[in-house]
Amino acid sequence: MKITFLGTGSMIPTPERNQVSLFLEYRDEGILVDCGEGTQRQFRIAGITPTKITKILITHWHGDHTLGLGGLLSTLGAHNYSKVLEIYGPKGTKKFISALFKLYIPQTRIKYGVIEVTKRRFFENEWFYLEALRLVHPVACLGYSFIEKDRLKINTSYLSDFGLRRHPILKKLQRGEDIAWKGKKIPVKKATTVKKGKKVTFISDTNFCENILKLSSGSDVLICESTHLEELKERTERYKHLTAKQAGEIAKKAKASKLILTHYSQRYKKTKPLLEEAKEVFTNTYAAEDFSTFEI
Repeated sequence: MKITFLGTGSMIPTPERNQVSLFLEYRDEGILVDCGEGTQRQFRIAGITPTKITKILITHWHGDHTLGLGGLLSTLGAHNYSKVLEIYGPKGTKKFISALFKLYIPQTRIKYGVIEVTKRRFFENEWFYLEALRLVHPVACLGYSFIEKDRLKINTSYLSDFGLRRHPILKKLQRGEDIAWKGKKIPVKKATTVKKGKKVTFISDTNFCENILKLSSGSDVLICESTHLEELKERTERYKHLTAKQAGEIAKKAKASKLILTHYSQRYKKTKPLLEEAKEVFTNTYAAEDFSTFEI
């Protein structure tokens, strides 16, 4: 699993930071969370082919999180994007996507589906599932979690006692089924060990609320907005955002393993003060910059 930050700014981009967006790569999936203005150019600078995108998760429809969508969809069409793009977002997403395509004439229109998220677990396949909960912002806004499913890993030392190494029957063990080999029963509990799946949570544009803790509880990686320092907390709360200190407090309460800060106000040219403030509360904190990558 690899996460690339394509933009770490907030409403107004700066010479150092694009508007907010990140890209999560896992197996054959490419999940883009938000798409601020200029995101498709950020893909090029990062050396990532936009056609890797399989899903787009929109937190909310403020411009700094969505104004790059039109250009990105146009570029995917120019690249003969052959998949069906899945676009998820809060209530109203279908209306906004429909309006988006009325703003320009695409040379090649891609296939896509729009799903408005109405339940906590809104996608699931063999390898992972996605969850979302409502946050507190002036418009409908969602936080998202990517949760890898636990997997069964073959206990090769145990199976060697049966003279069993590579064989198609091992797939049954990985599915959680007991097997029989040369007249002997091999129980899945002894023949496998559980490899715990990873959890990544993305929280952006919200006041503190209980849903943040519900969604981010036990996250291996918590990616959280830290728009301002604590000295501007009153302003931060008025505009429904979080401070760096609050991000640290959330990570601590959620028992996350790692906290990554993002979504910084333009007033901060350097992330060091924000990072230091969060680390006072939660030591294992990192400040993402544009094009930062984290492998999990």
